[in-house]
Parts: sequence; structure tokens; C-alpha cells
Amino acid sequence: MSAQGGQTLADHATSPSTLKKITDQRWNFVVLQEQSKIPAIAEQHSQQMVPAVRLLDGKIGEIGAYTMLFMTWAGRDGLPGAGFEDYAAMQAGIETGYLEVAGEIGAMVAPAGAAWQRALEGDPQLELWQRDGIHPSPEGTYLAACVFYATLLGQSPEGASYLAGLPEETARFLQAVAAETVLRDPARWNMP
Repeated sequence: MSAQGGQTLADHATSPSTLKKITDQRWNFVVLQEQSKIPAIAEQHSQQMVPAVRLLDGKIGEIGAYTMLFMTWAGRDGLPGAGFEDYAAMQAGIETGYLEVAGEIGAMVAPAGAAWQRALEGDPQLELWQRDGIHPSPEGTYLAACVFYATLLGQSPEGASYLAGLPEETARFLQAVAAETVLRDPARWNMP
């Protein structure tokens, strides 16, 4: 893992440490996650994220692995200073940003952000964020993990015995949301 706080994919694309981690082991997948706001802001997406993803995807392909993009979630309050007045507007921008670059390079997408939106539509009282409105709560982390399970395995996480200390009803709801988000239309996420 190469996950220094606040780093962008452009930082990782020029980081000897990150590039060494890619080539040091035999990976099946390498997951790329952009800094939270960059996929949504068109100029930063095109000038920073896309070139970095192209470069990293090339390095990942050289070792015979596949690139997977980790679509994150919007901030609870959106990003008003960048034109995203609320959560839904920012989430739409993030989703568009990830899907555009995934389509270009043929990468699978783990749609955690899309699952968050679906979960909140089903239960608006769900606390997916920590108090800062950006980082995930235990529920948000569990939902993202269920999304990765469904994306990597192509199988529903429903019925999984690991509940991460969450109330069973909450965990089962999040498992179902992840399954529905990922497996209802796997082609949308470039899954085989």
C-alpha cells in the first residue's frame, strides 16, 4: 500500500516509492484512488487525474496486473467553493470523473460513492461520514468493503458473517446496497 495522506494520483505517478511498490510484487489488481475532490472538478480531472491514471495504468499493465479505480464519495455538504452546492451534485461529478477515465483505459470501478448515494436514498439517517463530513464512519467503511467484495469477486456480499461490529440490521442493509449497486449493472463498472 502507498497511501500517504492528501497525496494525489499525480503525486503517486512521480513517487519512486509508489512505482516501486507496483513492481515489487506480483499483483492481480492495483487499486487507484484519487484525492477526494479532483475527479469532480473538470480542470483538475483533465490536467491531473487523467494523465496520472494513464501513466500508472501503463506501469500496472507492464507487470500483467489490472487497474481498478476506487470511486469515492462526496463530502456530506458537497463542495460549494467549486460549484457543487450539495452532496448529490458533488457525487455526480465524482462519478462522471471516474467513469470517464475508466472507460478510456478499460479499468474496473469499485463504485463505493455510488453505493453511498444508494444507501442514503434508502436510509437518509444513516451516518456514513465521521463528524468531519469527509472521512468514512465504521458504516461507511463497511459499505466500501462490501463494494470491493462484490466488485472483485463478482458475487453478492449478502449473508457475509463478518459485520464489523455493526448492528446486524445495518450490516445486512449495507451488504444488500453494495450487491445492488455493483451487480445490477456490472457493465457500468467495466466488470467482466
